[in-house]
Amino acid sequence: MGIFDKIKEKLSNEFIDIIEWLDYSDDTICYRFERYQNEIKNNAKLIVREGQTAVFINEGQLADVFTPGTYTLNTQNLPILSTLKGWKYGFESPFKAEVYFVNTRLFTDEKWGTKNPIILNDDRFGLVEIRAFGTYAFRISDAGKFIIDIVGTDNNFTSFEINEHLKSLIATRFTDTVGESKLPIEMYAANTNELSYTCRDVMQLDFMSVGILLDKFFIENVSMPEDLKKEIFEYSRIDKLDLDKLTKFKTAKAIEAAAINDGGTAGAGMGMGMGFVLAQQMGSVMQPQRGGHNQAFQQPAAVPPPMPQAIQYYYAFNGAQAGPVSFEQLKVLFAGRTVNKDTLVWKQGMSEWKPIREVEELKTFLGGSTPPPLPK
Repeated sequence: MGIFDKIKEKLSNEFIDIIEWLDYSDDTICYRFERYQNEIKNNAKLIVREGQTAVFINEGQLADVFTPGTYTLNTQNLPILSTLKGWKYGFESPFKAEVYFVNTRLFTDEKWGTKNPIILNDDRFGLVEIRAFGTYAFRISDAGKFIIDIVGTDNNFTSFEINEHLKSLIATRFTDTVGESKLPIEMYAANTNELSYTCRDVMQLDFMSVGILLDKFFIENVSMPEDLKKEIFEYSRIDKLDLDKLTKFKTAKAIEAAAINDGGTAGAGMGMGMGFVLAQQMGSVMQPQRGGHNQAFQQPAAVPPPMPQAIQYYYAFNGAQAGPVSFEQLKVLFAGRTVNKDTLVWKQGMSEWKPIREVEELKTFLGGSTPPPLPK
């Protein structure tokens, strides 16, 4: 080998480049490998590590894409770039191209949330407002598409730059999904897992259109105004309550309140009246049955005529029929404001429901009764 061949070999060895990217950050998605005037030497070494993809761009056009591995850059390993530049049998060193390294690892714990309340039309509560927030995870699935559609010529593209776009997309699709689900407003908290999967499937096509895979999507909380929350709780309790039991409970509370407010006098009278009624009911239940063979030898005892049957009243409560209750019980309910003068009542013999103020014997509840005029 002559002296000129040795000098040529030495110079060619010095011209060989190593193209690689060591990522020391937590948020870089795409990094452009910087070279002076974008020149790359012939037979340069390209090292693509796990979790990376290398993309060659020639004059704004997508060329070759390299997955993890080590490559020698020549016409065999750059078929698309060779075609774009018109190299038939090889290329002269150096050549120009832009090299982008794309981070394909999973980007986790990214935050999303609704900036403004979402207005929904619920079947029972009408127009309601909710807010939601959570986390998501994504990875780059198509490095070339991502660079062309999102990165452009940015030399250091981070997750912060794409997050605002993704959060806006998530908020829009989340609003559409919950609006079309027709899920009762009180069921959102109990179905966040199913709703998360549904939203992820709906959003996946939008993410894939720019080369991103939405790997995980979580709804952590769905919140609503406090007054709406209280209304839902009250509705749920009423929906589960037995109206008859609720009426008895209200009656007992009204007796207690009347006894306190009247200093024990009137309240005691009402309490005694209710006590007699309850005692009669308990007596009929607890009275032992007399039977056995001694019954045949007993003389029939004198039986008094039956007591006049007390009038029983039915009344309207929350749009439903409640009762029956006695006159005294209805009076207690009126005193406790469970019923009022406009409450509809009905008893046997009435042709239709009437408000308390129109039933003659119940007008005494209203107070201020006027005696008839004295005889002349």
